[in-house]
Amino acid sequence: MILPLRRFGIFALVTLSLAQPSHAITGSRSAPSSGVAQSIVTVVAAGGGVCTGTMIAPNIILTAAHCIAPGTANRVIDYSTKPPQLIAPQQVAVHPRYNAQAIAAHRATADVALLRLSAPMPGKSAALLGVPRIPFTPASRFTVVGIGSTVAGSDSGVGTARAAPLAVTGQPGTLQVRLVDPQTQNRSAGMGACTGDSGAPAFEDQDGHSVIVGVVSWSTGANNSAGCGGLTGVTPLTLYRDWIVKTARNWGAAVP
Repeated sequence: MILPLRRFGIFALVTLSLAQPSHAITGSRSAPSSGVAQSIVTVVAAGGGVCTGTMIAPNIILTAAHCIAPGTANRVIDYSTKPPQLIAPQQVAVHPRYNAQAIAAHRATADVALLRLSAPMPGKSAALLGVPRIPFTPASRFTVVGIGSTVAGSDSGVGTARAAPLAVTGQPGTLQVRLVDPQTQNRSAGMGACTGDSGAPAFEDQDGHSVIVGVVSWSTGANNSAGCGGLTGVTPLTLYRDWIVKTARNWGAAVP
């Protein structure tokens, strides 16, 4: 099942996100490192849908294309103020090869998008952008970090960044990578992306550094049922990093 964008009223979303911290990303009680956490942001779409985004430059956010509403409806929550404020991006770019029908049919597509803010995001820092190491092996591991729900169909945990270390499974390639909790192997509910984690970064440890190598596109429940805690589908950046870097630079932002 593709991760749905659960609808919140915008002010309700802000209130939920300020509530007692919970375990965003189902099944995980792990907080990301402080450096990674400072790169994670909450993206709000038209109607109050929530996704996860990652700072890749002081004013550039990477997220999933299916999270981006047409026009200028998207907002980013700035938690550095009290009460939190909603920031409207100055520009939005969806990869030209993104196909919404492919996402609806659970097929791989260029599910990546960028948002440009008018100024650096307060209290945030950029994460490193890269591509996954190939060939993939059974030992390949990624850590997904998102602000989504801890339980399918629930608002619990929304707004608090949590991490899930997951293993590569199936037949990964440059178009799609499927991740699974190495303990449950999709046979029972385990760790994985959930509602609100669409667009979340998938990090790979490369030479001691956490590097973004993909974004979350969908999830399933155990045994490929509807829900969370089974498979986490990631769009790797192998084919899309150059577009991301070029677009950001055209906007005047330097991405290493």
